[in-house]
Amino acid sequence: MAIRTRRTQPNAGRLAGSRAKRTGSPERATAAAASGSERSVKPVRATARRGAARTARVERKTRETDIAVALDLDGEGRSRVRTGIGFLDHMLTSLATHARFDLDVRCRGDLHVDAHHSVEDVGIALGQALKQALGDKKGVVRFGHAYVPLDEALSRAVVDLSGRPWLHFGVQFRAQRIGDLPTELLEDFFWALVDHGRFNLHLDLVRGRNAHHIAETLFKATARALSAAVALDPRVVGVPSTKGSL
Repeated sequence: MAIRTRRTQPNAGRLAGSRAKRTGSPERATAAAASGSERSVKPVRATARRGAARTARVERKTRETDIAVALDLDGEGRSRVRTGIGFLDHMLTSLATHARFDLDVRCRGDLHVDAHHSVEDVGIALGQALKQALGDKKGVVRFGHAYVPLDEALSRAVVDLSGRPWLHFGVQFRAQRIGDLPTELLEDFFWALVDHGRFNLHLDLVRGRNAHHIAETLFKATARALSAAVALDPRVVGVPSTKGSL
């Protein structure tokens, strides 16, 4: 299996309908406390502890693409994706669903040339939105990992919101295209995402044959790992780093 890694230097509105609060009634909370029942401390996705919504809106326009991205890290997995590339729409919808992010992506690109500019620039804009929504990263878990299967395919994703862009892409496709998307552009998408999101992402294909299944496990595993990493941990005071910054 071919494994390619490389170093890079760091690159220099809100969705409608934020998720509803899911708290029980005061009477139930009081009764639970009186009975002495307790739950173990777990990372939470709610933003009330920080007092600010973790959302971002990014617009990026060049001679090749015109892109708008809206992201809510504490959403419900709702998405609206229109890139002009059907399979990329499918993958981004899957990412939003399994990360529980609310995501709106609109891209008008020079598809009469090919898909490269659109795929890479969507990755850039999504990475910028992720970085913006995370803000100072106070209270986040920081690390996340996930294994995701789809029939014969199995992939692993490991995330560190370190502030340093790095991608390990231990994946090889037999097929050259999946629908209207060249498979080689998937690595370009993930590079753009980590470059502008400023985080580490290690992606490995454990096993797999079908290119569609392989790609889908990569996006779903990344989604689950990101979901774990961006979650807020009530035990964390400040930034989860011994040097005091990420």
